[in-house]
Amino acid sequence: QVQLVESGGGLVQPGGSLRLACAASGSIFSINAMGWYRQAPGKQRELVAAITSGGGTRYVDSVKGRFTTSSDNAKKTVYLQMNSLKPEDSAVYYCQVAVRKTYADVVNDRYIEVWGQGILVTVSS
Repeated sequence: QVQLVESGGGLVQPGGSLRLACAASGSIFSINAMGWYRQAPGKQRELVAAITSGGGTRYVDSVKGRFTTSSDNAKKTVYLQMNSLKPEDSAVYYCQVAVRKTYADVVNDRYIEVWGQGILVTVSS
């Protein structure tokens, strides 16, 4: 079993900052990639930011220059630093991790995708 625990959400005023964290634990041989998605009421879930095991990152256009994702591979933790927050950033944020559970998974390029429970971010005055 692989578990993800998210933290850091909450209420913040427009222009403020929050830092989300997602820690993975359990049966993990290695992590292929980690990412953050969000879903606002009435909207589809969208990829916000992702980071590969090699450190490559990508962001949705609406957060470029404001959000930064990083990871601590030793702690199996991914972070999302959110600055200059806007009301339209309000959503439930989900962490997703692509996990390789055994060495055989590495050899065969297999991984499973695990989702966090979601954490609410509200940007409002």
